[in-house]
Amino acid sequence: MLAGLPLDPVLASVYARLGHAAFATKVSSWVLTQFDDEVNRLEENNKWWQANYWEDLGEPVIVFGGDVYTYATVPGLMDARGMQPVVEVNTYDLDGPKVMPVASNVDRFFDSYSRYLEALVAHPGYQESGEKELTFPWDATGILSRDERLVELMRAGRFDALMKHVDDSTRRWAAKVMGTRT
Repeated sequence: MLAGLPLDPVLASVYARLGHAAFATKVSSWVLTQFDDEVNRLEENNKWWQANYWEDLGEPVIVFGGDVYTYATVPGLMDARGMQPVVEVNTYDLDGPKVMPVASNVDRFFDSYSRYLEALVAHPGYQESGEKELTFPWDATGILSRDERLVELMRAGRFDALMKHVDDSTRRWAAKVMGTRT
């Protein structure tokens, strides 16, 4: 349990093995929030999120990595095995946090993010200049659309309460992931 909510079992397993990690630091870095015997930033950060964002989000989340663009599980949408969908929360916008569903569960998140990194480093622009011309999740709609459970949850409107601050471009992005047109 974290902040009074169940922790996703895959995320719990990752923390049991790693405690802290930084991924693709030279390409498209994001950091797993530290949670080990020395430091418990995971609990600290989530208490802060609970006080500052849960009401505005409309649904509790457990933030596990990132910074301005954070990744979080959604315990309220967990399946029978306790697996929780993952969302990206953009706290940069002054109109409120913008949420984008990115995976049906933590395992699919790591899979999709690694596929995005493979596409990024294979992109001609990156190979020529090292510039990051693809961004996650914006340029990963094809990858994310392969997550059938994510698409099913999005089509059923399960993320609607969390996506109340999104703009038209985010709605078009979501339609691409779901394989629909707007």
